[in-house]
Amino acid sequence: MTRTLIHGGLVITASDEVHADVLIEDGRIAALAAPGVLTADRTIDATGKYVIPGGVDAHTHMELPFGGTFASDTFETGTRAAAWGGTTTIIDFAVQSVGHGLREGLDAWHAKAEGNCAIDYGFHMIVSGVDEETLKEMDLLVEEGVTSFKQFMAYPGVFYSDDGQILRAMQRSADNGGLIMMHAENGIAIDVLVEQALARGETDPRYHGEVRKALLEAEATHRAIRLAQVAGAPLYVVHVSAMEAVAELARARDEGLPVFGETCPQYLFLSTDNLAEPDFEGAKYVCSTPLRPREHQAKLWQGLRTNDLQVVSTDHCPFCFTGQKELGRGDFSKIPNGLPGVENRMDLLHQAVVDGHISRRRWIEIACATPARMFGLYPKKGTIAPGADADVVIYDPHAEQVISAETHHMNVDYSAYEGRRVTGRVETVLSRGVPVVTDREYTGRAGHGVFTPRSTCQYLD
Repeated sequence: MTRTLIHGGLVITASDEVHADVLIEDGRIAALAAPGVLTADRTIDATGKYVIPGGVDAHTHMELPFGGTFASDTFETGTRAAAWGGTTTIIDFAVQSVGHGLREGLDAWHAKAEGNCAIDYGFHMIVSGVDEETLKEMDLLVEEGVTSFKQFMAYPGVFYSDDGQILRAMQRSADNGGLIMMHAENGIAIDVLVEQALARGETDPRYHGEVRKALLEAEATHRAIRLAQVAGAPLYVVHVSAMEAVAELARARDEGLPVFGETCPQYLFLSTDNLAEPDFEGAKYVCSTPLRPREHQAKLWQGLRTNDLQVVSTDHCPFCFTGQKELGRGDFSKIPNGLPGVENRMDLLHQAVVDGHISRRRWIEIACATPARMFGLYPKKGTIAPGADADVVIYDPHAEQVISAETHHMNVDYSAYEGRRVTGRVETVLSRGVPVVTDREYTGRAGHGVFTPRSTCQYLD
């Protein structure tokens, strides 16, 4: 194997910023040293650039079936786009179909991903039905490195679990070390509000946000926290969008409970103004939890600064405007829920550094280190340290770019951030020491990325 040296850059991790050269050998970080000390067969010049860990996006949905269609990114196109955006590991969601076992669902997702990914990947398991067989399978999956399980308080008739099912799964995870991830919205109440809105003729995309009320996100978040407390289990609440839900998380953490929260770039940068765009354009921004009024953004940023929110993932679940989002013309409840974003996360969060919302180290913490720790991948992923996988991004903090569907690599016909100018751009990306993006040229290949088993949540050791 050749030795590669990344020379002259500012190495940024969650804990440190240091001018150092990074030596890579056999796909791993071999050493960090003062500039000029180390030599290698190949040198990458990072002068004037940041050298950062590859991003860990702990919430993606490639090829997800939803509402009679499928997310438009395959594992091949989605992981390639992730690499372009400086993300070198995704954790996707395998789905248990109603009436089928966890194993069957996991095997189906392995078949979709294997041999197709440009970067490394892991799986969470969506639990759609809780019975004795499911609970036993949870134990087996934890042993195999699938150590987190997602449940839904939303989507009755599809993924929904009632409080009893949730409690049973939480009790099991308390025993086997797994982590329950919760989609916290009161789906039973939301369905009533959807029915009432449609009966009034309120069919436009903006009503998607109005019926999925912030209070029903907060109520479900509170209920999930208390169920987890009863079960003696940790809890990770996904895609937190409402300030009232942040307040519930903050209160639980102040009580010393092992409760964690994730938000996404769409809630930090977009709002109900987008949902209200005319001519059905608002459909592009339909996702659940929904976009909130702009005043929620400040509380989400505050939550990220105070560590009441620990992770920013994308919930990448793209549907094309033409032919997919359009399924909901005349009925907002039929618009497939989801936004594209796996390629934009690292850049948008760097813009947050430029704008003064977060520090550089906090950028790396919420996008790389904490998701790796939360889901049992650290320090293999999420940092630059001897022994870590050589998942490394050379990042130009001064380059300007305009986000656009014209230039992105996601397999979707629009960008949620169309026309947004950001400062900072990925230049070169290494995955386990192999260049997948080289000086803004794609040099990766499908099948380089491998399934990565995970240990249990590293915040609970």
